[in-house]
Order: sequence, then C-alpha cells, then structure tokens
Amino acid sequence: MNSILFVCLGNICRSPLVEAVARKHFSEAGLAIEVASCGTGGWHAGEQADPRMRAAAAKAGYELEAHRARQLRIADFERYDLLLAMDSTNMRNMQRMSDGHARDRQALFLEWSGAMPPHDFPDPYYGEPTDFAQSVMLAERGAQGLIKRLRAG
Repeated sequence: MNSILFVCLGNICRSPLVEAVARKHFSEAGLAIEVASCGTGGWHAGEQADPRMRAAAAKAGYELEAHRARQLRIADFERYDLLLAMDSTNMRNMQRMSDGHARDRQALFLEWSGAMPPHDFPDPYYGEPTDFAQSVMLAERGAQGLIKRLRAG
C-alpha cells in the first residue's frame, strides 16, 4: 500500500481532517504512505477547509491551513491504491464516477479501518462545535485502525 485517497462530499471537513490525521499518525508509526483527499462535489474547489474544522483540528495538533479543496477526478481511480469514502452517499457517488474502475479498491473509511461504529462518518458541517471535535476523535480512531490493518497485511 503506497497511497490512500480520502473522499467526502465537498472536501472541506471530513476528508481533509482524516488526511491530516492519517498523515501524522502514519509518520509517527513509520509508515511511508502518501495520503490525499478530495470531494465528490466541486463547488468548494480551491477553498480552504471549513474554519470550524481548522479550529478543531488545530486544537488537537493537526494542521489544515494549507489544504485546498479539490474534486475527485477519473485519474484518481488509477493513481491511488485505496479510495476511502467517509459515508455511504460518498461511496455511491464515487462508485458512479469510477464507472467500474478500481471497485475493489473503494471502501468506507470506518468500515475498512475497523473503527466503526458508526458505519458512516457523520458530516459535522451543519452541526455544533462539539460535532467538529467529535470528528477529530473519530478520525484518530480511524487512523489507528488503518495502521493496525495495514500492519496486519
């Protein structure tokens, strides 16, 4: 496993957070795995991560300031070894966009990492500050699950 792409809806909350958390935890674990994130929708392309997510991430020691949202591209299905969707809707959108390519390398983040429940990573966008803090904790649990699964082979 050389590369993982985390996918959510707009690429301004969950997937950039999980990317930053995974990058830090992988580095600390000595895993040289490239990570990136994107959204199935393009309306936030070029924007920074949501300010509430940036604040929650920073409070926990994760850097999101340099992040710029981008939309999922067809080339991503060939480029990344694993594409992990944040929720079932993102997964369906990703599968529809892939047009049958790389289906065996697409999965739900929390399910694949063994970090569920919940099955879907809740979107904090319309929530309260506590929802963003809970997202950080869920991302950390998922990253640790990824490390465990990747080490197990």
